[in-house]
Amino acid sequence: MVERTLGIELNQPPMTGPTIAVQSIKPGQPLKVIGYGDTRFTTRRNIKDTNPRMRQFLVDQIAAEAPDALFETGDLPRMGANPADWAEFRAETAAWRKQSLRVFPTIGNHEVYNNFDAGIRNYLAEFPVLNNCRYYSVLMGNVYLISIDEYTSIRDGARQRAWLISQLEHLPGQVDFVFFLDHMPLVNDLQSEVAVGLPEAQETALRLLLEGEKTKTRAKFVFLSGHIHNYERFERNGISYIITGGGGAKPYPIFVRGSEDLYRDTRFPVFNYVVFAVHGPHIDATMYRVADPSAASPKMEVGERFTLDARR
Repeated sequence: MVERTLGIELNQPPMTGPTIAVQSIKPGQPLKVIGYGDTRFTTRRNIKDTNPRMRQFLVDQIAAEAPDALFETGDLPRMGANPADWAEFRAETAAWRKQSLRVFPTIGNHEVYNNFDAGIRNYLAEFPVLNNCRYYSVLMGNVYLISIDEYTSIRDGARQRAWLISQLEHLPGQVDFVFFLDHMPLVNDLQSEVAVGLPEAQETALRLLLEGEKTKTRAKFVFLSGHIHNYERFERNGISYIITGGGGAKPYPIFVRGSEDLYRDTRFPVFNYVVFAVHGPHIDATMYRVADPSAASPKMEVGERFTLDARR
C-alpha cells in the first residue's frame, strides 16, 4: 500500500516479516548495538539548545566502539525542516559513514519541528534504507528492531497497531531480543510525570499493548526512548524500559526519580550512550557517560552495568 502525501510516496511496511533484513549478520553471531539519542545537530554556533563539543565527542566515541548498528532514539536535528541541520549531522558524523555504520532512527518532535511535512521529507531522504516507511522493522541475527512512529496512531483500529501486533505474533524463531524505538518514553521518572504529563496517552496505550504481547513470546523486550535529556532505566512486567537522551542536547536535571528508576546516580549532567553486547540469549549492557564534560580532554566512564536475558 502506498500513500501519496507530503509530496512523496509513503510506503507501508509488510505486515509480517522484517522491513529490512541484514543478511550479513547470521543467527547466533555476537553483536554490538548502541542506543543513543537527543543530539539536536545544528550550527555549532548554537550553544543554548545543544552542546556541540559533547555532541561531537560522543559521535567520535561511538565510531571508536565500531558497533554493528546504532539505534537512535530521535531528535537527531534541532529542526528537521531545515536542510542545514541535516547537513551538519552529515558533517559531524562523517566517521560513521566511513565505517558504514548502520543507523536506524525513529521520529522525534525535533524531526518535525516548525514544519511537519518538510521535516518528514528530510528525515526519509536522509535514510533511504527505510524506503519511505515512517515505521519499520529490522532483523539482525537474533535481534529484531521495531521503530514506532509516534505521529501515527497506535489506538484500536489503527494500521500501525495492527502491523505491530502482526510483527510480534510472527517473530522469526531465531529472535531472542526485540528492541523497540520510540522517541517518547513509555515509563519515566516521577518528576516528568508530574511536571509535564509524561508518559502521554499514546505511549500509555502502547505500553499496555506491549505488556500484553510480552506474555506470548519467550523473546526479551527492550524499549529504548529519549526526549528526556538524561538517562533512566526501569523493569516492568518483563520489559526493560531505557531512556537514553544524553546525546548532546541541552541536558535536563532529574531531581525526583522515584523508586522504580534503577539508575540512582545523582550526578549531572548525563551525556551518555548504552552499549548492548549480544551473545546468544544474553546481553551484557553498559551505560557510558561523560565523566567531566567541562574537562579539557573529556573521557567516558561506566555509568552502570546490567544484564538482559531471553528465555530459551
